[in-house]
Amino acid sequence: MKTSAWIQLVMFLVVLFALAWPLARWIYAAMEGRIEWLRRAERGLLRLAGVNADAEQGWLRYVLGLLIFNALGVLAVYALQRVQQWLPLNPQGMGPVAPDSAFNTAVSFVTNTNWQGYGGESTMSYLTQMLALTVQNFLSAATGIVVAVALVRGFARHSSQAIGNVWADLTRATLWVLLPLSLVFALLLTGLGVVQTFKPYQEVTTLETQSWQEPRLDAAGQPLKGADGQPVLEDKSGRSQSIALGPVASQLAIKMLGTNGGGFFNANSAHPFENPTAATNALQMLSIFLIPAALCFVMGRQVGDLRQGWALLGAMTAMFVVAVVVATGAEQAGNPRLAALGVDQAATVTQSGGNMEGKEVRFGIDASSLFAVITTSASCGAVNAMHDSFTPLGGAVPLVMIQLGEVVFGGVGAGLYGMLVFAILSVFVAGLMIGRTPEYMGKKIEAHEMKMVSLAILLTPLAVLVGTAVAVVMEPGRAGIAAPGAHGFSEVLYAFSSAANNNGSAFAGLSANTPFYNLLLGLVMWIGRFGVIVPVLAMAGSLAARKRLAVGEGTLPTHGPLFVVLLIGAVLLVGLLNYVPALALGPVVEHLILWGGA
Repeated sequence: MKTSAWIQLVMFLVVLFALAWPLARWIYAAMEGRIEWLRRAERGLLRLAGVNADAEQGWLRYVLGLLIFNALGVLAVYALQRVQQWLPLNPQGMGPVAPDSAFNTAVSFVTNTNWQGYGGESTMSYLTQMLALTVQNFLSAATGIVVAVALVRGFARHSSQAIGNVWADLTRATLWVLLPLSLVFALLLTGLGVVQTFKPYQEVTTLETQSWQEPRLDAAGQPLKGADGQPVLEDKSGRSQSIALGPVASQLAIKMLGTNGGGFFNANSAHPFENPTAATNALQMLSIFLIPAALCFVMGRQVGDLRQGWALLGAMTAMFVVAVVVATGAEQAGNPRLAALGVDQAATVTQSGGNMEGKEVRFGIDASSLFAVITTSASCGAVNAMHDSFTPLGGAVPLVMIQLGEVVFGGVGAGLYGMLVFAILSVFVAGLMIGRTPEYMGKKIEAHEMKMVSLAILLTPLAVLVGTAVAVVMEPGRAGIAAPGAHGFSEVLYAFSSAANNNGSAFAGLSANTPFYNLLLGLVMWIGRFGVIVPVLAMAGSLAARKRLAVGEGTLPTHGPLFVVLLIGAVLLVGLLNYVPALALGPVVEHLILWGGA
């Protein structure tokens, strides 16, 4: 990796930790109700909703509240898409979204996945983008935060039957954490050139005449097909272009801070109106990791031992740095087959910066590679480059980061509770090695916790691998694959990995906006989100009811380098091992073919 990339990485981490530390103090105080004037305000709001903010709940009532809350969100987002043609703030006259696409999008945004099988500027009205998608960006991120906070309360409390009040926690996460940060960030982005307007799209005259082809339509508006079954194309030309606008900055702020990732425009953070400069690119990368990093410190404060938070943060950072080095190095090295063009041409390509295919010239290889690793380490999914155009090894890194379970910083809240699941697994393995009942942060880890850990870790890979297998053996699934061989398999594997781990980024090349993929991916997203949340909250309830143990001579320290290494090993061996055979069929074999000269 070049010196410029190292400087960029170091500066990113320094600024990230400097911002995360004070933010953690605010999140901890807000989520634990330690700021009196905020408590008075939220009590009034919750009283209007018929909720007693001081009445805490057991884990079962807590999880039922979350499931009902999110199920209602799916219905609301689906309905808004289907009737947007009759609602205001639709200057382009967008029609109703197709039922399968509306279902997929509704599940996607409620589960914090933000997988997009549609083009935002050509499908969604301004009202749908704001009232359906942006609102769910807040609520899905708040869901992740409250699950993480509830799990940590399980460790912090003892002999308690309650883990908090789900309605009070959701209110605090939304109003006192996500909303203020989003307001500040949206103002910064607007000042740096990100679009924020309710004006309709602008029609402009281009300097040159543009020529293109499009399908000829019949009287019913459907594409005409020739004798070969392919659409009949007709030549078109013109000197006008429609410039898409909209309330972008307000959605972009929570899209990044909430690790949502759904772009206002189809090109996402590669679009010049959504990510116009190197400054906005840097801010977006920082905002993706900001809350996940701060939550590690929040955990330390909740359990009364900041070293526990530093240990988790250390493990996350170590894996993240390695991933950045591998991805950036692979992209800087470029394609070795270019050597076949001749020594001079290959030397010119190498000196120009390696593999620039699919990357914005504004950001280059270093910033694009760093962005790709950040967005797939967190369950964000925003992209400023085409992952499909990365080298096999460079593209494998984002895929692997997703398949680790989005625990390397991870999504807002989801990264922390996912890493805590692996931490429990780590102390269990350590206990087996020395023949001692495992303990973590003063709580015994028993059979119930390990059953829940097994569910949380194994359910997501099961959804990914079964979904991928169904897609590649069924004709509707194969019909969407554009690239042949190993690369086409990688596209399908990436899609289901992204859906089940609630990332939302795409390898591209896969035509996924079909009834088959919309329905199957929607189901996988729901399983990937709540198939983990339910066992995590079940663990929170059982841990909160246990007595706290004193540290003894046989207690494994869970705040030192040894535990960090053990934790990283558990994440890599258990989190990734499920996917090794599938990876061998996709990016691994593609990398070997490329470097083998085929």
